[in-house]
Amino acid sequence: QVQLVESGGGQVQAGGSLKLSCAASGGMYSRYTTAWFRQAPEKEREFVAAITWGGRPYYADSVKGRFTISGDTDTSTDSAKNTVTLQMNDLISTDTGVYYCAADLSLPAGTITSIDRYRFWGPGTRVAVSP
Repeated sequence: QVQLVESGGGQVQAGGSLKLSCAASGGMYSRYTTAWFRQAPEKEREFVAAITWGGRPYYADSVKGRFTISGDTDTSTDSAKNTVTLQMNDLISTDTGVYYCAADLSLPAGTITSIDRYRFWGPGTRVAVSP
């Protein structure tokens, strides 16, 4: 069972930057695909970015060129080294929302953006971008 905890959210002005972190514990986390989803007020949760255990990144079109996902996973079970970060630059108001970290075991490429494929979720961290 994988436990995920997000950190790094906050309030920032448009054009600014934030760095979100997702810390994982439990299981052989290095074999998991990890993703970030976000949910704006009164909207459905949407895919933002993901990274496979092999280090391949995926991005939603809305964040390409502005967000960077990276993983720092270890082949051991040392959960202290299992962290995925989301560097967010050039933030705009539509980036506002609650950002959730999600993970599951080695998802096929065609399913990585699908919210229903992820069994493990963090509680979320709030990002607010002001004009």
